[in-house]
Amino acid sequence: MISKEARLDLDRLSRLGMVEAIWGEHKTFEQIAEILKSFSEAGQLAFVTRVSVDKAEKLMQIFEQAEYHSKAKCLTLGRPFEVHPTEGKVVILSGGTSDLAVASEAELSLRLHGIKTEILLDIGVAGLHRLLNNLDKLTSAEVVIACAGMEGALPTVLGGLIPQPVIGVPVSVGYGVSAGGITALKGMLASCSPGLTVVNIDNGYGAAMAALRIIRSRSNK
Repeated sequence: MISKEARLDLDRLSRLGMVEAIWGEHKTFEQIAEILKSFSEAGQLAFVTRVSVDKAEKLMQIFEQAEYHSKAKCLTLGRPFEVHPTEGKVVILSGGTSDLAVASEAELSLRLHGIKTEILLDIGVAGLHRLLNNLDKLTSAEVVIACAGMEGALPTVLGGLIPQPVIGVPVSVGYGVSAGGITALKGMLASCSPGLTVVNIDNGYGAAMAALRIIRSRSNK
């Protein structure tokens, strides 16, 4: 039975090639459980973002096949799609280990859709040599996602170094005037690197789906 409260987009997979993400942070355990049942009955992969450990533990008691991805703070129910070896790889960069949850959400979102990924942690501009030492991995990627807090300079630097599409994800990490990611967001939007794509604060899932659209649009030609 489809959830009475939630109007699920079960046709999104056939229409857009991506599963509908369930925002879990502000939903109750009961609401998420009802939605998971609907996805399970429809035979579709369910993907819940922003899930607390407490909610995840309760849900896994009901859904034995559910899996909690603690680094990404996400829960999945169902098998991910097979990897498409011809579609290339997305590299996800984290400016610091404090950005790990957002970077992991992006990485998991892509893996569930059968996209090869690699995540590089602590590759921020404060240690620029670490970024330069990994340029070979970046130039071999189809798309690069850069997660950064503080002033959010990482995507701008990348945009001047590599020709691949760069997607910037401002992260709500930083002192005082960082203002919960607002400074990083404004810095990325004001970037002088042409063609830089920017998503909302902490939106790892949104960045992953932007990368997926880029990759699938190429492979469909």
